[in-house]
Amino acid sequence: MTLESWAKDRGYVYPHIRKVEGMCGGRPCIDGTRVRVLDIVFLQKEGYNPEQMLEQYPDLNLAQVHAALTYYHDNPEEIDAYIAEDEASDEKYERDRAEFLSKRRASTSR
Repeated sequence: MTLESWAKDRGYVYPHIRKVEGMCGGRPCIDGTRVRVLDIVFLQKEGYNPEQMLEQYPDLNLAQVHAALTYYHDNPEEIDAYIAEDEASDEKYERDRAEFLSKRRASTSR
């Protein structure tokens, strides 16, 4: 068995980055953690530098953070699509919550 086939069998798609069905929704995450690549990218978009990202995720090391950022730069369409899915899910949750609370207030005010 080659190192490449061993890594692929374990879900590695990039150094330090794995995609495993049933783990983090099958989305790319940092090896040995449940930190998704998109979590690191989100911090970058918020203006965090890699050292500040380590403050948010102290169990990571700098190589893992850089690997996540590199994976993103090599696969921006994939990660941006995951970010859009998460944002749409958050918006749906907020709409559903507001609708539920509105109905609840209406039923208790009778």
